[in-house]
Amino acid sequence: MLIETEATPNPATLKFLPGRTVMDAGTRDFAAPEDAEASPLAEALFGLGDVTGVFFGRDFISVTAAPGVEWRDLKPDILSILLDHFSANMPLFRAGTAAGFSVPAESADFGDNPEDAEIVAQIRELIETRIRPAVANDGGDIVYRGFDAGKVYLQMQGACSGCPSSTATLKNGIEQLLKYYVPEVTEVRAI
Repeated sequence: MLIETEATPNPATLKFLPGRTVMDAGTRDFAAPEDAEASPLAEALFGLGDVTGVFFGRDFISVTAAPGVEWRDLKPDILSILLDHFSANMPLFRAGTAAGFSVPAESADFGDNPEDAEIVAQIRELIETRIRPAVANDGGDIVYRGFDAGKVYLQMQGACSGCPSSTATLKNGIEQLLKYYVPEVTEVRAI
């Protein structure tokens, strides 16, 4: 089995491509070791001690290294864990958990105004069809959190979370695209 790796715009994060489906649907972001209880794979990766984030996408796993950690030292250990996991066809999540999907917490959403339903539908459509695929190519994901008074609130996950270029991506890419197609959008903010 060959697992390819790709650099991401975030120098602390590498994207690992096992050549098979990782998640059938949805994504899952593990921002801390405590979040990894539901997944033996995420738990093993955090167990290396030098991993600060794990993200499961459709056909990739993004791993974020701790500050000061050299990829040349960490990458072989990650590849070994991934090879063992996928070669043995081990489950991604422990049985009996509903951890397969990244479901945004209700409190993290802003609660859209029903009068903005058409605008929100346009924003969500653009995120799903244009923005999320591009962000997934970079090893991450973006989650819609709300629209209020012209401002769109988004959450960056995976390689995009904490990426030095994520602000530029939000302002120069996502914000410009949304403003162009949805004139009611005045600003995009990360939460």
